[in-house]
Amino acid sequence: MAEINPMELLRSNLSRVRIPEPTNRIYKQECCLSFDSPRSEGGLFVDMNTFLAFGKDHVAWNYEKTGNPVYLHIKQTQKLVSEDRPLKKPALLAIGIDGGFDNNEPEYEETHNIVILPSYVTLPFPSVELPEKVRLAVDSILLAEGAERKEQVAAWTADKKQKSTYAMELQQIGNVVVPPSGWKCAKCDKTDNLWLNLTDGMILCGRKNWDGTGGNNHAVEHYRETGYPLAVKLGTITSDLEAADVFSYPEDDSVIDPHLAEHLAYFGIDFSSLQKTEMTTAERELDQNTNFDWNRIQESGQDVEPIFGPGYTGLVNLGNSCYMAATMQVVFSTQSFCRRYYMNQNLKMAFETAPADPTVDLNMQLTKLAHGLLSGKYSLPASERDGTATPSVKDAKQEGIPPRMFKAVIAASHPEFSTMRQQDALEFFLHFLDQVERSNAAKPELDPSRSFKFGVEDRILCSSGKVAYNKRLDYILSLNIPLHEATNKQELEAFNKIKAEKMSEGKDVSNDEIVRPRVPLEACLANFAAPEEIRDFYSSALKAKTTALKTAGLTSFPDYLVLHMRKFVMEAGWVPKKLDVYIDVPDIIDISHMRSKGLQPGEELLPEAVPEGEVESSQPVADDAIVAQLASMGFNQLHCQKAAINTSNAGVEEAMNWLLSHMDDPDIDAPISHSAKGAEASIDQSAVDTLVSFGFQEEIARMALKASGGDIEKATDWIFSNPNAYASASSMGTDTASNSTPTPVDAGLPDGGGRYRLFGIVSHIGTSTQCGHYVAHILKDGRWVIFNDDKVGASINPPKDMGYLYFFERING
Repeated sequence: MAEINPMELLRSNLSRVRIPEPTNRIYKQECCLSFDSPRSEGGLFVDMNTFLAFGKDHVAWNYEKTGNPVYLHIKQTQKLVSEDRPLKKPALLAIGIDGGFDNNEPEYEETHNIVILPSYVTLPFPSVELPEKVRLAVDSILLAEGAERKEQVAAWTADKKQKSTYAMELQQIGNVVVPPSGWKCAKCDKTDNLWLNLTDGMILCGRKNWDGTGGNNHAVEHYRETGYPLAVKLGTITSDLEAADVFSYPEDDSVIDPHLAEHLAYFGIDFSSLQKTEMTTAERELDQNTNFDWNRIQESGQDVEPIFGPGYTGLVNLGNSCYMAATMQVVFSTQSFCRRYYMNQNLKMAFETAPADPTVDLNMQLTKLAHGLLSGKYSLPASERDGTATPSVKDAKQEGIPPRMFKAVIAASHPEFSTMRQQDALEFFLHFLDQVERSNAAKPELDPSRSFKFGVEDRILCSSGKVAYNKRLDYILSLNIPLHEATNKQELEAFNKIKAEKMSEGKDVSNDEIVRPRVPLEACLANFAAPEEIRDFYSSALKAKTTALKTAGLTSFPDYLVLHMRKFVMEAGWVPKKLDVYIDVPDIIDISHMRSKGLQPGEELLPEAVPEGEVESSQPVADDAIVAQLASMGFNQLHCQKAAINTSNAGVEEAMNWLLSHMDDPDIDAPISHSAKGAEASIDQSAVDTLVSFGFQEEIARMALKASGGDIEKATDWIFSNPNAYASASSMGTDTASNSTPTPVDAGLPDGGGRYRLFGIVSHIGTSTQCGHYVAHILKDGRWVIFNDDKVGASINPPKDMGYLYFFERING
């Protein structure tokens, strides 16, 4: 048989070559089915018809599926560097960008060839002998910004500061002259963290941090008393005025004051002569990331031995994606997800059933992620992947895999997760399981998310002696932390005395001196099951409002139990605060006593009825007391009214939680609609049916959809975040009684004994779930392992007492 000329073969396939248009998504940095890249041994093959990329082990599958024979082969080889570049101290709270953490990226040489399948006939590029169509197509591919890169245009850094509207017409009063140094708070002895109010020249200390450090809140209290909006942090003022830390209290953010020079001159301040002596708010946030919690949770300073092999693959931080990395590492340590997306489904099976673009298919991308994490293919020392000299075991590190395509798919239905901002790991976990359940709806027996699902039953005992039972399904058990159950009360009292003495002297306590409350996990579980009083409960038996008792129990025990510790609460004055507390978590727990007993012999259900005169919906009215308390904290009056209405006046804490999570809503400043009937009519019945299919009561579903603008995802989160909604609905007579007979959605859930073993911890570092860092610790092969983005190693001291989410596996037998 005569040998085919490569150029003639290429010309015969020109009809399968396309020149990409500006709207085409071009993949050239990562395989669609694996984590192979141009730096992998076999390089990357870009289909010159669909512009999808494939590794050397998978390009033949694409040829078999599509018949597309012509590919651009991209291979990158690392350049040799004579000396290791020194690590720089980070200047930004960012990962993977200039000035951020660990940004020593090696340089690579890139080569290109045209490859024709199935025989892998190769032609070099560039070459003037290539057909013009091919040359134009390749040039367009190489010059275009890759689809992967487009999805990573942002990095972990604060949003750009905006000009304050209050700075433009700021009225300044008094005749205060501020000296260039020697400042002290006008209301206490603090000499650092001082803020100059730009209206009256008062010098006052800043906010108190959640750990007790910082100021005494005198500056913000002065704003609440006077309404004077702007303050500048003394010690941050230099000749570079844009670097000065100006804070706007009504805008609740750091801002730019374009007239700062003249505002300072009013108080006799010559900014050109001042030296920087204080950190800005952003710098302090960065500095806090090296504090005790950061070091303890990340096991910084510990001689952590790197681990490589199947199940020990790190995930590259894409910019604020640690919440996703920590969660997915734990999820793929469960048998249910391993079986579904790794053991029982290979990459080729997933690709064959995927749509034309496998990058948008959740099943494909979950299978890709599972094989990337569990196969061990990418869990190698970086030197073995790039061919350089092998370092010592202690210094070895892996590159990890970048879950870009998975993130794009899972975030497609959730606008927040598609951003580069930090997110709540709990919220992501719930969204992820919801998407997995939806993608397996056709074959629910294959759905691995069911291994986390369980039933919860609320029993409401009316003063009439009759009862109501409300049931719902959940994936997590959210626990309050009863600080009064701390086991180290004497040590805490002694520490608080020392702390008070130091603060009176204007000194801060060191991290080594801090004593944190220690609360047993058993106390948190007992608090969940303890009776809770419901005031103003409408009793259909008494036909009047009364006081009822609510208790909660589980109707089934899942294969995997996830405990969420509510570390973010409201302190005195309703100021959001992160509890600085340790939770003593045993390796094995038994929750058998938490099983719900259901309707008991002799119990009588409350009759189904609604309060007289309340059958017709009235217009939404905010509780004045809730609005007043929120407004006293500096929030906008309209925003406070919306928060109260959208949480059905359940309480200040519920309203505050709603307000904090909806501050950025585009319609937050829109007037309140007073057409309740119109609001009810606007709720999509299909959305109500969807929530009901999840196991929620219909009235609860309507309440949640109303509070969430009809968005099912937000409505689900609202229900999880407002456990008192059931009681609120009952008090309004919308769901005073329900049958205790299991509903269809209760059937088929995994169930078993109540003994569980701890196997995973997701810890959070930072003052809010919307900032900071997440790390996972997982029990694998009999030892604890730390998964800190792309760093994987044997844990020496797992922070079992500092978790945000705890994952337990049921002990069978």
